[in-house]
Amino acid sequence: MTAVTDQDHTERADQPGDADKAGAAENPSEKGPRDASEGESADDAHARVPDGDSSSRTDPRTDPRTDPRTDPRTDPRTDPRTDPRTDPRTDSTGAWDDGLIARRVDETTGGNLYAVRDSRPAVPLALSPLAYDGPLRSRLEALRELVGLSRTRLDSRTLAEAGRVLDEASARRRLSGQHTVVAIAGATGSGKSQLFNALAGVAISETGVRRPTTAAPIACSWSDGAAGLIERLGIPPRLRRRPLPTVGGESQLQGLVLIDLPDHDSAAVQHREHVDRILALVDAVIWVVDPEKYADAVLHERYLRPMAAHAEVMFVVLNQIDRLPGEAAEQVLDDLRRLLDEDGIVLGEYGEPGATVLALSGLTGDGVGELREALGQFVAERTAPARRISADVDIAAARLWPVYATQRRTGLSEQAREEFADRLADAVGATAAGEAAERAWLRNANRACGTPWLRLWRWYQDRGEPATGRLPSRTQADEEATARQRVEQAVRTVADRASAGLPAPWAQAVREAAVRGSQGLPEALDELSVRAGVPTGRPPRPGWWPMAVLSQASMTILQFLGGLWLVGQIVGVMSPNLGVPVLLMLIGIVGGPLIEWSCRMAARGPARRYGLEAERRLREAAAGCGRARVLDPVAAELLRYQEVREQYGRVVGAGS
Repeated sequence: MTAVTDQDHTERADQPGDADKAGAAENPSEKGPRDASEGESADDAHARVPDGDSSSRTDPRTDPRTDPRTDPRTDPRTDPRTDPRTDPRTDSTGAWDDGLIARRVDETTGGNLYAVRDSRPAVPLALSPLAYDGPLRSRLEALRELVGLSRTRLDSRTLAEAGRVLDEASARRRLSGQHTVVAIAGATGSGKSQLFNALAGVAISETGVRRPTTAAPIACSWSDGAAGLIERLGIPPRLRRRPLPTVGGESQLQGLVLIDLPDHDSAAVQHREHVDRILALVDAVIWVVDPEKYADAVLHERYLRPMAAHAEVMFVVLNQIDRLPGEAAEQVLDDLRRLLDEDGIVLGEYGEPGATVLALSGLTGDGVGELREALGQFVAERTAPARRISADVDIAAARLWPVYATQRRTGLSEQAREEFADRLADAVGATAAGEAAERAWLRNANRACGTPWLRLWRWYQDRGEPATGRLPSRTQADEEATARQRVEQAVRTVADRASAGLPAPWAQAVREAAVRGSQGLPEALDELSVRAGVPTGRPPRPGWWPMAVLSQASMTILQFLGGLWLVGQIVGVMSPNLGVPVLLMLIGIVGGPLIEWSCRMAARGPARRYGLEAERRLREAAAGCGRARVLDPVAAELLRYQEVREQYGRVVGAGS
């Protein structure tokens, strides 16, 4: 069997004798592929090709073995099979743009193992980029919006996985949608390279007893146009291969890009880094296990269990069943299914979506055809990239669950708002201000409607008492400290109620918003208490006050008339008559206090309303100040959290 390159060379691939001679002529010191590979690595064996035209050993224009002037069998003028116009191997529409192409001769014919570089420019292929369906696009948009809304509230480490998923989804979307990148991963000695070669139909990846055998990822593409996908994986051109053309294999696996990975349990750290990096980028993965290490804890705890969400793009292959006697293969396969079920991996049985579990032997070929058929159907569906991205979104959403989800209703109730306003009103002394306004109204009424003698007495008392005689014992500094403490307590209380039930980052953001708003709040409330407190000047007078004042003046005049009348009788100016002056004096003396008491009773209602109005104004002013400085920022944080909750619901598919 031979793998035909797309170069315009004229060497006959179906002449094993010529191939043997050519290999001996090129390097007489080399006896065969086994001798050539003993002293060099697999990468060197795959890439023993000089760049450009530095050697004439691979140039058909200078190699006498392929010179049409010296070999009539390969003259394009006499042999139509090598005519570039008719030879399908040189058709420009099939140009491979994947770097090195593996060209191997069956070892049974004694051919050499070597690689050649495509010397012609690749023809651009009209490949359409990957297209996501509507639900996945909606989830990605919601995740992008979620990350944008959360950057100022969550640290970069929390959003790192979501950002990586968005970047990889965007990068994968720009590449080919007709190809599916599948990685073959496994432990040391599991036979993954052997399976890789079996699927390709030619020994592309080196196998052997030396461990580790595969030192770097090797890519094999079944069709053109996969260069961008392979470059995204960081695989250099010297490690890119093509499979052996077969009758039906090319069409069966059309669109497949197979990656042979190093051992995930390799002693070399660089090998494990290759595995972890590429597993995060491929569309699907084939896990190859052997009867000895299928239950390895490293495999299940580090890879299979964290990748349980990727079950639909996962193949688990039990290799080397030829080593198991009788029914032991079925028993090991059943135990493998049990372990996968414990890892949370859904198995694709009975037509349900999930991981495909197979048993085969890469050495004997038993079961390889079944894997090739399942892999061909999987690739033909062209849904693996979208499934992989969808699973990545599921994993990112699951990791973000603690910072977005809550099991209780959150928000700031109306009762909490009212209690906050009441606490601020108490801090500014709204109730005391209302009572002071009420007393001021009553005092003004008493002054206007009281008897002259009583007003004179009150004036004397006010004049005789010191200015500080009625101040409370507590100083003004103590009052300010107490008011500040009340304000701080009110802010802490409303912040705790608003953040109750929120995830830790958003609860912290709510509390920080409340603390920022409380800065300067006591000073602002003090200014409000001065402006909206007890009004300066005299309270407004009701319409009945003039009548009460006139009546009180009349009572005083009657007292004066009765007194003058009695004095006139005493000095003999007027005729003696005690009844009338005494009656006038009694009416004045009794009527004055009676009018004052009546006015006081009548003034209670207006004074109460006046005090309540003053208290209401101060309460509203304090509530407005607290709302603008504390409640509005807290409500903004709660609204932002509600918005990210809605976006998170779209990410997990719980709603739009």
